[in-house]
Amino acid sequence: MKYLIIGGVAGGATVAARLRRLDENASIIIFEKGNYISYANCGLPYYIGNVISKREALFLQSPEQFMKEFNIDVRTAQEVVAIHPKTKEVTVMYTDTQTTYTEEYDKLVLSPGAEPVRPPIPGIESSRIFTLRNIPDTDRLKSIVTRGGTTSAVVIGGGFIGLEMAENLRRTGLQVAVVEMANQVMPPLDYSMACLVHQHLPEHGVQLILEDGVERFEETEAGITVCLKSGKKLNTEMVLLSIGVRPEISLAKEAGLTIGPAGGIAVNLYLQTSDSSIYALGDAAEVLNLATGKPGLIPLAGPANKQARIVANNIVSGNQEIYAGSIGTSIAKVFDLTVATTGANAKLLIRENIPYISSFTHSNSHAGYYPKAGRLSVKILFSPVNGHLWGAQVIGTEGVDKRIDLFAQVIRNGGTVHDLVTIEHAYAPPYSSAKDPVNIAGYVAENILSGKMKTIHWRQITGEPDKKTLLIDVRSPEEFRTGSIPGSINIPHDQIRERLAEIPRDKRIILVCAVGQRGYLAYRILTQNRYKNVYNLSGGYRTWKATR
Repeated sequence: MKYLIIGGVAGGATVAARLRRLDENASIIIFEKGNYISYANCGLPYYIGNVISKREALFLQSPEQFMKEFNIDVRTAQEVVAIHPKTKEVTVMYTDTQTTYTEEYDKLVLSPGAEPVRPPIPGIESSRIFTLRNIPDTDRLKSIVTRGGTTSAVVIGGGFIGLEMAENLRRTGLQVAVVEMANQVMPPLDYSMACLVHQHLPEHGVQLILEDGVERFEETEAGITVCLKSGKKLNTEMVLLSIGVRPEISLAKEAGLTIGPAGGIAVNLYLQTSDSSIYALGDAAEVLNLATGKPGLIPLAGPANKQARIVANNIVSGNQEIYAGSIGTSIAKVFDLTVATTGANAKLLIRENIPYISSFTHSNSHAGYYPKAGRLSVKILFSPVNGHLWGAQVIGTEGVDKRIDLFAQVIRNGGTVHDLVTIEHAYAPPYSSAKDPVNIAGYVAENILSGKMKTIHWRQITGEPDKKTLLIDVRSPEEFRTGSIPGSINIPHDQIRERLAEIPRDKRIILVCAVGQRGYLAYRILTQNRYKNVYNLSGGYRTWKATR
């Protein structure tokens, strides 16, 4: 059998290695239009920022090592420019000479990845504008920041990669600004959680400009000017475009393969395209989004590697293994914060008309009495009917990865908030608390579902309360003096019982504390004293303040 693989980075290289382990006698050829295969795409920003000091550490395998270890024909600097499904052939072009030849196949694997978005903005072809997608991109950026003389950079786009690059450019000593057209960074987050990142970036010297887009780029003698639609101009020496990526589907489209509704290559559960001899995976392929039950693009390395193994198994053994889909679990480091998300966010649930309740909790990353406990901010989204867990977002300084993985497994297994309560976790004071933040998120959600607590959210508190509403801040007087929601009065939660006479029964009562815990205690006191119209502010003053 003869297997051809288009694309030699993570997905393509993994398919090839697995195919060889399953079929020692097959002819396996990888075509890669660049000069490198099997390198650590996700590590590129950290090489720019000198966290990864050696360039060679980015390479998992060289073409020569790969050929020797797996007996695979690796053809770098050779681009497949056409697929001919009827004759089971591909046309290959040498990138240096532009000459072509054809190669036959029994099975073909498409792993072309995605390409950076470069919108038609005037001046975008400037040599001072960079993207970061591959090794040549990385080498160009690295030479600029290490040769000296460059003092500033503007990052266009506030997604995960954009913010990773902002951090690593700051590590090299550059002044950095981030421009994002939306009202928030990191689109998989909901706005309320992204606001925690908005607060953090300026603390590390990053200028953040939201709700403003690029109108044009103008080269100057000293560098390049980024002209924004608001009229603001940013003078800098280099620009990094990180607006996003789009699936590389041109080959598949020209070959007549079906393109899915999300704009990627359509595949079935076996990762087979509309042509039974051609499989597709990774950033270019549409897979089932388990949060919505619909096909979607999930350009993440973890899913791509899992898909690659399944593709190889199905090619050799017949279609016996399915790829069930992905919930899009992702994580990023942004200076001192770790930011993670899994499943559906509120924007997606609203777009799909899926009813949900959300709740916020802020817990310690480990036992509070053990030194250096950090704050973990958690948002979960769940069904108002049965507590089915739709999504989770976690931001903090430590322990974020552990918690997002727990949430992800509950979501992937179709679990509910009740499962969060029963999760058994490893506990010792340096690592967690007896009640883990994941458990606490479940407890709060159960209280909401059972009617033990009614919540109100930060969006619903937009100004001074009306005459029919009383905002009671149940924090200590010292905390209240440091900042409070306008129009609120201060009655500490441990004084509620003695001061019931001050709290009218004919008004809507909104309780506010730092994170929601003392508000819940006050809520239970009031409702058991026959107060009917009582609400606890979800996430407390901390969440409300972050969104302002």
